Amino acid sequence: MSENILEIRNLNKDFKEGAKIFEVIKNITLSVKKGEFTCILGPSGAGKSILLETIAGFHEPTSGEIIFKGKRVLSPSRERVMMFQQNVLYPWLTVGQNISFALKGQGIGSSDTSTKVINSLQEVGLSDFKDWYVHKLSGGMRQRVSLARSLIVEPDILLMDEPFASLDAQYRKYLQNQLEKIWTKINNTIIFVTHSVNEALLLGDSIYLFSARPASIIKHIDNFKLARPRDVTSESFVQKRKEIEKIMSEEFKKTKDEVLFTN
Repeated sequence: MSENILEIRNLNKDFKEGAKIFEVIKNITLSVKKGEFTCILGPSGAGKSILLETIAGFHEPTSGEIIFKGKRVLSPSRERVMMFQQNVLYPWLTVGQNISFALKGQGIGSSDTSTKVINSLQEVGLSDFKDWYVHKLSGGMRQRVSLARSLIVEPDILLMDEPFASLDAQYRKYLQNQLEKIWTKINNTIIFVTHSVNEALLLGDSIYLFSARPASIIKHIDNFKLARPRDVTSESFVQKRKEIEKIMSEEFKKTKDEVLFTN
């Protein structure tokens, strides 16, 4: 059994706005094993993105702690790379230049950088687009460039914040398959945030179900036994989907009610 690469212990995160305190994350405790594909599933606005950003080191916990490779997370690190829902690419740079930008300051020579860029593009199926400017690419292709840029630094953990949410169903399915193949090949650790039950079941070894804000863990689903590649029409898949949908339906309703109340 692999050791835990990440441990979150009694994590709480609040934000202050004037005299008001907004509780976003409430008493979350979980662990992630090395090489594991972990999915965090919950309604929009629950605090899932804030959790990823806190793991990345962008926010300081209000209380509790995040332990990465035996040390407390105190700041961002190339070992914990975050890929956002909206790609953050430089339109004035080519695809290859956007990817190589992630290696700046690491003391890697131009020859090695070029090799790494080519390998990263091969991983995401964009070898022919190295010299294209990113504004000429489709949204799905730009997300593949973002993935290549995240992978080129060889992070121990890749933090993915609903990276396929804005894509159409067919392209989303394609990128899910691509990501699973890449993860199987390079065997790194992924923490993937989604509000899609199907996506969590397709990709995750381990699935944490989050409540509406403030985010807390409702249930942990062990998904290791669902064989890959996963068939969404199989009896075992359908049963798990129904189980999760039943649990999550009330949380989605709470989020809807909160939006209606605050508008």
